[in-house]
Amino acid sequence: MKVVTWNVNGIRARQAQVLELVERERPDVICLQEIKAKPEQIPEALCHLTGYSCYWHGAGGYSGVGLHLRTERFAAAQFGHPAFDHETRVVQATVGDVVLASIYVPNGGKDYAAKIAFLRAMEEYVASIHGSGRTLILCGDLNVTRTDRDVHPKERKANAIGQRPDERELLERVLSCGLIDVGRALEPENDELFTWWAPWRNLRQRNIGWRIDYVLASAPLADGALSCPVLREHGTSDHAPVVATFREPD
Repeated sequence: MKVVTWNVNGIRARQAQVLELVERERPDVICLQEIKAKPEQIPEALCHLTGYSCYWHGAGGYSGVGLHLRTERFAAAQFGHPAFDHETRVVQATVGDVVLASIYVPNGGKDYAAKIAFLRAMEEYVASIHGSGRTLILCGDLNVTRTDRDVHPKERKANAIGQRPDERELLERVLSCGLIDVGRALEPENDELFTWWAPWRNLRQRNIGWRIDYVLASAPLADGALSCPVLREHGTSDHAPVVATFREPD
């Protein structure tokens, strides 16, 4: 099973790049964030993506998420939103005992308290899913770096939002509810594993970035993870797609 997550920073501007990514990777699950569009504004080629059940959750030129499942694999998905969704930041799909979620955590620059509240609600959300006996793949732009290793040395700033101890602690609490950070689990010593670059001074080309986009999976699913590369060369968003491939379950 292949899962793609990407903060596109505007789906209308990135339409061709999303289609190219889908054509090349043939993912089973597509999680998109920051689509910045209402469902009726989604380009036709994406709105009814051939071979996928598509759910667009947006309210205009801000935030918004999408979740798309290959119908051949996921024939009876139920889409919805957990209670803590606000500003069109979460869409989930339930397929049997598996939950798939595309999440866009608030940046926190304008309302840091709202970001902290969102992360606390995420912890409760993950705990409740695992408490019900279901498994979870949670993907998206979480707007938090786990450790200093996830920030290029030139970008490390004491108390910068996205690097603060309290938000990092909350992200670790989310993980402690039974999720594995697939990218880091597969590349524990990689000091150049970044997913976002500020759009100036050629930082992306120089790979001076932050790792804030994740594929998190319940331990039984993460045990079957085969790869989770960052596609730094793809697209013109300030984020890069992350593609996780999991072994077929026994």
